[in-house]
Amino acid sequence: MSEITETSAGAKAGQQAGASWRFLKNHLREYGILFALIAIMAFFQIATGGILLKPINLTNLVLQNSYIVIMAIGMLLVIVAGHIDLSVGSVLGFIGALAAVMIVNWGMPYLLAGALCLVAGALIGAAQGFWIAYFRIPSFIVTLAGMLVFKGLTLWLLAGQSVGPFPPQFQLISSGFVPDFLNMAGFNLFSFLIAFAVAAGLSWMAIRNRAAQARTGTPEEPFAFFIFKTLLIFGGITYLGFLMAGFRGLPNVFIVMALLIAVYSFVTNRTTTGRRLYAIGGNEKAAMLSGINSKRLTFLTFANMGMLAALAGLVFAARLNTATPKAGAAFELDVIAAVFIGGASMAGGVGTVVGAVIGAFIMGVMNNGMSILGIGIDYQQVIKGLVLLAAVIFDVMNKKKG
Repeated sequence: MSEITETSAGAKAGQQAGASWRFLKNHLREYGILFALIAIMAFFQIATGGILLKPINLTNLVLQNSYIVIMAIGMLLVIVAGHIDLSVGSVLGFIGALAAVMIVNWGMPYLLAGALCLVAGALIGAAQGFWIAYFRIPSFIVTLAGMLVFKGLTLWLLAGQSVGPFPPQFQLISSGFVPDFLNMAGFNLFSFLIAFAVAAGLSWMAIRNRAAQARTGTPEEPFAFFIFKTLLIFGGITYLGFLMAGFRGLPNVFIVMALLIAVYSFVTNRTTTGRRLYAIGGNEKAAMLSGINSKRLTFLTFANMGMLAALAGLVFAARLNTATPKAGAAFELDVIAAVFIGGASMAGGVGTVVGAVIGAFIMGVMNNGMSILGIGIDYQQVIKGLVLLAAVIFDVMNKKKG
């Protein structure tokens, strides 16, 4: 009897191990980018002699990559829908210039100017999305034209000059920090509690999603994988929050990014609109036959991208404290690279918001780490290009194996 029990237990263990291996093989990209970020951070932490994870450098890392993260979230939706947007860097620069003219030259209240800039960004995205969605003009061509148009408009708007500085209140978007309402000397306890709450909230959402999967069937992700990933994310966010709380606390833009990540993760994972967007990217004809209005959804996706590019433009202008004609140059390349490194597929229909954010921080940590080590911008560009190429090759090879 005991032999039969041992045999069945061994068979069950073998089945679980096989299931775990199959799951890891099918989700290698998803876990790979998380481990890649950890490995890259560990490497640069050692190579820089501990400078990378110093609170002041972590704060700079967040501030330097905030606008890339904001645009990467919008670009993910565009790429999932099977399109691309090359104009985001130029739109960022144009909106920054528009904000400078309205606030500095015209004396407009910064809140009103910021709201008008977000509306202008949404209208720009909608104008491009109109031709792409309803006239079937390739997004590559439309947004390439947009990139050239808004580069020119930025030069015209600023008359080739830098405009600034901005009012101190406007600068707080990018340079301000969450105040410590608990008044603890040498440590921003309120910021740490926010980071802890974010980590706990993400963990709670993950547990809730797994419980929902368990009610409808067996969860695909093995329990050990789920526990490890959840504890890793919880511990990582809490630790980084602790480090930054020891400096000046969480930057205001960190709160903006956290809210955007939460909202767009919910939209893509838990709403009908999100599921329809993935369906369009996977097979647009089949999606249309099932009753999905792909034209309207594509139109709204580009309008959303324009609005997020405008928000990134405000953040970037506030950080520089001036609007320059060359603002946003080549930013679209970093944004697109972040989304592809984060697991999105060139063919559309695949990718996650969290993956795009991780991809953006992989690029950011590499830039930051290589700068600390004194590696020239020439070699930095070469290394970033090779990383992007490796990510795309990995995606293609994965599809062939599948």
